[in-house]
Amino acid sequence: MIVVATSDFEVYHGVVNELRERGAAFTTVEPDEPLPEGTAVVVTGADYAETFPNVTTVVADPDAPRRAVDQALTTARGEGGRTIVGVDPGRKPGIAVLAGEMVVAAFQVPLSEAVDVVQREVAEAASPVVRIGDGARLQSSTLINDLEDVRVELVDETGTTPYLGTGARGMGDVLAAVNIARLEGDPVERREIEPTAGELQMIKDRAREHSETNRAIDEELARRVAAGELTIEEALVRHRDDGTAGGSDS
Repeated sequence: MIVVATSDFEVYHGVVNELRERGAAFTTVEPDEPLPEGTAVVVTGADYAETFPNVTTVVADPDAPRRAVDQALTTARGEGGRTIVGVDPGRKPGIAVLAGEMVVAAFQVPLSEAVDVVQREVAEAASPVVRIGDGARLQSSTLINDLEDVRVELVDETGTTPYLGTGARGMGDVLAAVNIARLEGDPVERREIEPTAGELQMIKDRAREHSETNRAIDEELARRVAAGELTIEEALVRHRDDGTAGGSDS
């Protein structure tokens, strides 16, 4: 059983709301009251971190109650608790965060935001691992090369995208990320990819779609986008500022 024992209103409010949203079983007590029989983990504030020496204690930050709840749920279920982040790469990667076998968070964000999301999720975890699918090779390379101070594995993502039935449209990338997180991959520190002519043309076409004047970027800028150095929007600004927007690269 999870027990919330704190006199800090912000901690109490944040943790209880998170637990209710997860549908988790829990109870609350005052910090100076005896713990109920069957207590598996106590969630409390910093002022009472040393109050419960005989039971696993999770100290909640009032600004980050979800992280405390993730830890408490993992402990209560008896999982190993290792944080594993699975990423299905693409223009909007699906990201799944697992604690043991439990999915504790999921995201789908633009590629430019994905590294920040992953780094935030592993920041305080013990021996986390990030598993990235090997598809969408340009985007996966960008993620691998930009992630720092964390073990990264490249995973064969064949078969990880599930069939989506009625009402599940849009969930494929996140569900694939869950499957990727559960597959061991090969450790990798960098992934150097030379973009093909077709991939460069696709980037130019995307730039044309984003351009108000229907103009494509040149090949040098397209290569920098492929390498993750620039976003499409940044490349268009460079293209305009460099005075090269008079042409229509194809």
